Amino acid sequence: MSKGSWREFDEPSTPKSNRSQFISKKSERNVRVQKSRGGKSGKTVTVVSGLELDAVAAKCLLKILKAKCGTGGTLKGDLLELQGDQIATVLKLLRDEGYFPKKSGG
Repeated sequence: MSKGSWREFDEPSTPKSNRSQFISKKSERNVRVQKSRGGKSGKTVTVVSGLELDAVAAKCLLKILKAKCGTGGTLKGDLLELQGDQIATVLKLLRDEGYFPKKSGG
């Protein structure tokens, strides 16, 4: 009995569709910056979403944002949160990084 066409570790004949292949440019990502107060004891935070970065790149970007804004922040899943109303600073910095962010919300 021959093994014929068994290819367990070869390249698959049809590539898997991956969203990151289609959205490779920073300018094509749907980046949103908004001000939020929900669930933070009434404290205002700036939330950045839609960056689609891996954990290491997101931490590096968060560190840059925190230094430029002079405030604290955290990474929660795919969201970057900065303390206070930092929308103008974040929008300018993300544009300098090559993204086209949009302000969302009020």
